[in-house]
Amino acid sequence: MRTYGVWPVVAVVALGGAIGASARYGASLIWPTAPDAFPWTTLLVNVVGCAVMGVFMVLLTELWTPHRLLRPFFGTGVLGGFTTFSTYAADIERLVDGGHVRTGLAYLGMTLLAAVGAVWSAAWATRRLVAWRRP
Repeated sequence: MRTYGVWPVVAVVALGGAIGASARYGASLIWPTAPDAFPWTTLLVNVVGCAVMGVFMVLLTELWTPHRLLRPFFGTGVLGGFTTFSTYAADIERLVDGGHVRTGLAYLGMTLLAAVGAVWSAAWATRRLVAWRRP
């Protein structure tokens, strides 16, 4: 790819990231988490983002021929900005440092299982729905 061809991709990833991160921040304002509480909001955001990614990737790879900037905009930008490994890691550190080791470990495992389960089940359900709807 030539250098000038990279800039539209960079621009749509940045725009999508701003949208996704703003949505995640909005979720944290609507459902704040107390310092010693289980971070349900971050867990929910990550699981929803993974489910949407499962749907999105099936639609892109099996149903649509998307514009070349759609995947970087929505997948990398919006969903990358919406889901958050850094907040997840900071939440675990905060819980463990605050003496809530079991809660931190439960959150670590729950997020991993729920996120992988969400992307897998959403992709599976989308494939079934797409196959059912095809003539």
